Amino acid sequence: MCSSGQISESEQLQLLEKLEVVRISGRDKRGRKVLRIIGRYFPSRLVTAEALKKYLEVKIFPKLSRKPFTVVYLHTGVQRSDNFPGISALRSVYDAIPANVKDNLQAVYFVHPGLQARLFLATFGRFLFSGGLYGKLKYISRLDYLWEHIRRHEVEIPEFVTDHDEDLEDRPMMDYGIESDHPRAHIGRTAIMDSPVSTYSMRCIS
Repeated sequence: MCSSGQISESEQLQLLEKLEVVRISGRDKRGRKVLRIIGRYFPSRLVTAEALKKYLEVKIFPKLSRKPFTVVYLHTGVQRSDNFPGISALRSVYDAIPANVKDNLQAVYFVHPGLQARLFLATFGRFLFSGGLYGKLKYISRLDYLWEHIRRHEVEIPEFVTDHDEDLEDRPMMDYGIESDHPRAHIGRTAIMDSPVSTYSMRCIS
């Protein structure tokens, strides 16, 4: 049963699995596995840092511990109030990553960063991601640039990401937060309404 909006750790793990927030998907052009992360799907109001660390430990890290890999992080539509776990939680999760996994991480492709994300990482990036990870971060403003590094048809990209990418092509000032009045540009405002999180947050896993 759910109480006061809280769900059990097992339900949190099931939710992360159902939403596919973190998933190994495809390979880059050097044949390395790709760890895809969809920021908009992360239900920060329902899932704790401890549950996320356990999910990664059980489901993800065992598949990444022996060979080099890359990360594709889709920041499209992320809202601080809904999808951001907080600075201390991010640092806690990063510190829990095994050393061999950190060593094998070759690059983090940060797709659709936006002005606020760039400013945040410029301020806190080196604090959050010690040990050289910050230097592996590569901003990707358009999907076309991602395909220079990643095998295009092997990594599944949600439709809302490609829609937003088209909007950015038509209205490049949106990259800098100067222009945001296009209907699709408000995707962040409705992220919870039309994402799998909304259907879960109204009920417990049966």
